[in-house]
Amino acid sequence: MTTYQHLSVAQLKSKLADNESLQIVDIRDPASFSAGHIPGAFNLSNDNLADYIRDADLDQPLVVVCYHGISSQGASAYMIEQGFDEVYSLDGGFQGWQESL
Repeated sequence: MTTYQHLSVAQLKSKLADNESLQIVDIRDPASFSAGHIPGAFNLSNDNLADYIRDADLDQPLVVVCYHGISSQGASAYMIEQGFDEVYSLDGGFQGWQESL
């Protein structure tokens, strides 16, 4: 069985700079997402999860972002169970992203 992988902020920035095709989902609450998020990220919640999974490209790499990189690990494991092939949990989460700017 495939497992999710860890991705550092620097690795994500490199992938984005190289225009790699990625899906980025942010599992923070809508207010936090609205206050700031990684460009191109989609705010994923329990309300839109089923629709997202139904419509997503399961073969395209998926990066899961939370506040600090803890909750994204469980969400990443769940996304693997749902059939995504390549899933990453962003180490440090959005806080790590913000600190790198």
